[in-house]
Amino acid sequence: MRKIKEISIIIFSFILFIPIRTNSQNEEIKKEILNHGEVIRNAFSEGDTEKIKLLHHPDVTKALGYKDLKIGRDEVIVGLKETLENYNLEFIENYIENILILDSIAIEQTRFSVKGISKHGGESFIFRGRTMVMYIKYDKSPTG
Repeated sequence: MRKIKEISIIIFSFILFIPIRTNSQNEEIKKEILNHGEVIRNAFSEGDTEKIKLLHHPDVTKALGYKDLKIGRDEVIVGLKETLENYNLEFIENYIENILILDSIAIEQTRFSVKGISKHGGESFIFRGRTMVMYIKYDKSPTG
């Protein structure tokens, strides 16, 4: 039994380290994703809910917390407007851990920190988290 377990671990480890074929198209997609990230972080910092709305697919699903699931961009924006009425948001860390590209889908895993600065004299906060974003080509998005 132990030998089977060891072989399974070796095979699993080998699969994790198989290089994913990259090409110039994938590098271009990575640049698009990095640009999209910069655009959306700036929109959050500027409190521009219209731009944020345009950068989300109409059928987006966001898990903002254990019991806070938003379905559809209108629902995402409603919750965001309340936050932006009370806080300016500033991304203080955005570390991309991995981007996986498969055909017309890309998955990005990122660690981030956001500083919320109260607009009404209350205390600021820093929220840290990790996010996984799935990008799908969408012609109506400003960034594609």
